[in-house]
Amino acid sequence: MLSNIFAPDKVAEALDILKTEFPLALWETFYVTILSTALAIVIGLPLGVLLVAGEKDGVRPLPRWVMHTLNIVINLLRSVPFLILMIMLIPVTRFIIGTPVGTVASIVPLVVAAFPFVARLAESSLREVSPNIIEAAQSMGASPFQIICKVMIPESVPSLLSNGTIAITTILGYSAMSGIIGGGGLGKIAINYGYYRYKDLVMLLAVILLIALVQLFQSLGTRLATKSDKRLKKKS
Repeated sequence: MLSNIFAPDKVAEALDILKTEFPLALWETFYVTILSTALAIVIGLPLGVLLVAGEKDGVRPLPRWVMHTLNIVINLLRSVPFLILMIMLIPVTRFIIGTPVGTVASIVPLVVAAFPFVARLAESSLREVSPNIIEAAQSMGASPFQIICKVMIPESVPSLLSNGTIAITTILGYSAMSGIIGGGGLGKIAINYGYYRYKDLVMLLAVILLIALVQLFQSLGTRLATKSDKRLKKKS
């Protein structure tokens, strides 16, 4: 089987595809992943803050029905498999983008799938903040907004960065799956050549590049989280 995959003619064909189609596909994957992650953070981070600050013992308690509704919506969106979610959102994507297929169109389902995940990750990070720090800020007369922006978020930056790395690698995996409904990038190449045309070597190259991107994002996120951790700075 391996000898068939690495036959000279197939290697030459794969290298030709690598030169002509992979650069654009790599850029599309990178672009879609970064933009989708940024939009998911813009939506998900405030929701994560609300989940912590708006609870009964939070810095700004919200009505119980609001918190209950918010939790249900986030849990429902997280429960839908991404492939099914992409299909369900085709009318929404067509309304927003004008077409349900293509690289840009894949951003819509990616953001919808990712922001509830980001909200839960942000909630987890914010819950790690020591209650003593929050109580100290409250005793000094800080407003709920000041506590959130100047205490809770800054104190949870290392954890937020670590969880942000998890989010971006997850979205990267989702972006590859979007090739099934016409999304661009490495996922499209892997599906079009590896699945429909049985060009296993091309699919293998796409997978290797996806793994390399995951390693890049993971290494960068880990480094940023380590540098921002005050506890490690004190030890050094």
